[in-house]
Amino acid sequence: MGEDQKKKVLVVDDEPDVITYLETLLSDHGYAVISARNGKEGLEKARQEKPDLVSLDISMPEESGVRCYRDIKEDPDLANTPVIMVTAVTGHGGDPGVFEKFISSRKQVPPPDGFFSKPIDKAAYLEKVAEVLGSTSV
Repeated sequence: MGEDQKKKVLVVDDEPDVITYLETLLSDHGYAVISARNGKEGLEKARQEKPDLVSLDISMPEESGVRCYRDIKEDPDLANTPVIMVTAVTGHGGDPGVFEKFISSRKQVPPPDGFFSKPIDKAAYLEKVAEVLGSTSV
């Protein structure tokens, strides 16, 4: 697959180690990766780069992942871009299902295409990325 045919994934996370980890994981599996360190930068890069998928951390400075997610889903040019949410903040006794249920029940936006708590299960994450990108390929 040529460089320009690679699926492009935007990784948005405020932790440099997580960005490096996901960039390496995704690029090792044939994806083109761009990154941003906060929701504001993530939204700007999403608008510039038009990624095939956004991997979005929930709790970040500048602009929260939840806010960034809502901005992506409300932007007509980005609304159909799949988003996988990643977070270390699961709250409610550490059960990620509770937060996933919360974000999936928001009336203004559709639920995310995937949801992962940190530390990320690399096999499950890659499987979800492949599933989401496979179903959105043109």
